[in-house]
Amino acid sequence: MQAVHDQLQETIQTLYRKAVDADNKLDGLQQAQQGKFSAVFAADSGFRTQAKRFTPYVQEIAEDWQALKTLDEAQFKTALVPLVEKIQTALQTLAQFQKAV
Repeated sequence: MQAVHDQLQETIQTLYRKAVDADNKLDGLQQAQQGKFSAVFAADSGFRTQAKRFTPYVQEIAEDWQALKTLDEAQFKTALVPLVEKIQTALQTLAQFQKAV
C-alpha cells in the first residue's frame, strides 16, 4: 500500500503544478473578459467542490488522499476508485485546457 500512496503523492504534486499554471492562464483570460463560466467541472463530475479554478479541485483530491491513509485495506481499496477517477478527470481536463489555450 505504501507504493500506492507514494504514486498518489507524486501524481497529486504533478496535478497541483499543472493546476497552478492553468489557474494563472484562467486569471489572464478573466482579465481579458474571456473565459466566462461558473465552474471548471459539472456538478455530476464526482467532485464536491464547485470552483472557477483548478486548485480547489486538487485540494479536494489531496484531502481525499489524506483520508485514505486512515482506512483499513478493504476500505482503502473501495475509496481508491473514486479518487483515481477524480485524478483522471482532472488530468484529462487540464490537458484539454492546455491544448485549447
